[in-house]
Amino acid sequence: MTSLIPGNKNISSGSYISMIPILRVAITAFVLVLISCQGDAGQSASRTDSAGVEKQVDQLLSQMTLAEKIGQMTQVDRRYLKSDSDITNYFLGSVLSGGGSSPAVNAPSSWVEMVDEFQSYALRTRLRIPLLYGIDAVHGNNNVKGAVIFPQNIGMGCTRDSALVEKAARVTAEEVAGTGINWTFAPCIAVARNIRWGRTYESFGETPGLQVTMAGAEVKGFQGENLSDQSLVLACAKHFVGDGGTAEGKDQGNTVCDEATLREIHLPGYLEAIRDGVGSIMVSYSSWNGLKMSANKYLLTDVLKNEMGFKGFLVSDWAALDQLQGDYSNQIETAVNAGIDMVMVPDNYKRFISTLTALVDDGKVPVSRIDDAVRRILRVKFLKGLFEHPYSDSSLTGKVGSQAHRQVARQCVRESLVLLRNENKVLPLGKNLKRIVVAGKNADDLGNQCGGWTISWQGSSGDITTGTTILQGIKETVSPETDVVYSSDGSGAAGADAGIVVVGETPYAEGAGDRSDLSLSKEDMTTIENVKRAGIPVVVVLVSGRPMIVNEALADCDAFVAAWLPGTEGEGVADVLFGDYKPTGKLSHSWPRDMKQIPINYGDPNYDPLFPYGFGLTY
Repeated sequence: MTSLIPGNKNISSGSYISMIPILRVAITAFVLVLISCQGDAGQSASRTDSAGVEKQVDQLLSQMTLAEKIGQMTQVDRRYLKSDSDITNYFLGSVLSGGGSSPAVNAPSSWVEMVDEFQSYALRTRLRIPLLYGIDAVHGNNNVKGAVIFPQNIGMGCTRDSALVEKAARVTAEEVAGTGINWTFAPCIAVARNIRWGRTYESFGETPGLQVTMAGAEVKGFQGENLSDQSLVLACAKHFVGDGGTAEGKDQGNTVCDEATLREIHLPGYLEAIRDGVGSIMVSYSSWNGLKMSANKYLLTDVLKNEMGFKGFLVSDWAALDQLQGDYSNQIETAVNAGIDMVMVPDNYKRFISTLTALVDDGKVPVSRIDDAVRRILRVKFLKGLFEHPYSDSSLTGKVGSQAHRQVARQCVRESLVLLRNENKVLPLGKNLKRIVVAGKNADDLGNQCGGWTISWQGSSGDITTGTTILQGIKETVSPETDVVYSSDGSGAAGADAGIVVVGETPYAEGAGDRSDLSLSKEDMTTIENVKRAGIPVVVVLVSGRPMIVNEALADCDAFVAAWLPGTEGEGVADVLFGDYKPTGKLSHSWPRDMKQIPINYGDPNYDPLFPYGFGLTY
């Protein structure tokens, strides 16, 4: 589908500002499209059969006690379950694995066994309501060892290829379902407006047009045309709304702007996700003009649910309610009344359940609000087909990490790379060179090239999962007669035909990645200089979750490639360096000249970046 909003590969970025008035009209025209529906219990039905699914929901809801309803609104991390039987005893509606929350043996079959066991406890309840099991599969099924890890969203935004994003999401859906899980907390459709923000790489880019282009594609990749397909998973657009616009790029900070700006920049991606049937939306930690989003009834209920017609359910972020004003009871009262339907507790679920129960008994949270929340959750569970197929599909487990899936990720890598400099046409390099020196801390480090949200929450350096490093990809691409030498610091480069220096960031996630200085490290600059002194052509490959301050590095190299965080398939980088694929990536962020220029975004007054939004060379 060609989007009406810039960011699609068929629309030039220069048309963006002039189209804003048209966008408002176009967006308004499709906001009332609802999520798909399913027919009578035990049968699949078309997405338009709303009467059938609503009848199922009403019948089930009418049988539920208050305890059963509140259980459905409760989500617990598996690490904090006191006993698996608490799923039964407290009628829990959802369990999740936060970053790094894996079974003792982190392998696909172990995940299947664990999730199915949890599901069995849910099915022992009186009404046999199945669990939703959630996970942050944000660039592949990234918590599972052996799964394919895709480029982070910042790189996917540079592809400008919504069909490829949908294809990657479909692969991820199969690998998530192949581990027994039925819900991913993705896509992230934040509009990152300040690259100091530690979550910049989770965003497709700095313009709302990119989010519109990619949001619906990723939702369709996860959910397909029929959410009841077992090989697919429930999507969760996040983080509603404005999380990428916080002052100074501070994670979980405050977005300060008027409502018109919020709607123009941060809302369009959600409209597209709703249009394509997203079943759940995660609410942001951040604030809008000083009010925490989890407490903002106007945006959650009046705008998102009523005006925009969202019929799925809202889930809070990890322990987000603890950041609201007042004591615990006040925090829950505020959030649930504001429109939160499912609460990611994630630990003290017994206290949450007893507190919300007391609030209902005291009339502080109306039963009607509880019923609305549970109705939304049940609706999605019926749509997902969980009542008919609650357990995992073992036929998908063998697809996790398959060669076919890795080829899709490799395609994503090569399309995401952006060529920023190529003096004297140094690139592409010849495959038959006699000697190539590869240097830099990120050349042979799988963890560094995957970034955060990989196996663990923050990610880590080293051989953390199955994949191909950039160095390995180079060795597998060149002629067998080519001598590829690795030197971490770039020493010993004299006499080589070319040098490839792979530098940049090491893994981080969320607020741990907030930065006041995005300069390359002294270690990286020394490595580049060591190779330059050898008097050979120098190619710098930057592995990073955002643009960095690279003026000195550019001056010391002949070619410069932004590789972002490419994931496990390092051969995709080699494909571009050696000419098997001509670079097509276009910047999803404006590239600053220095820190003083940040934040800088396309359309700003006196816009003068080092490289503009949409820039990218080819061969």
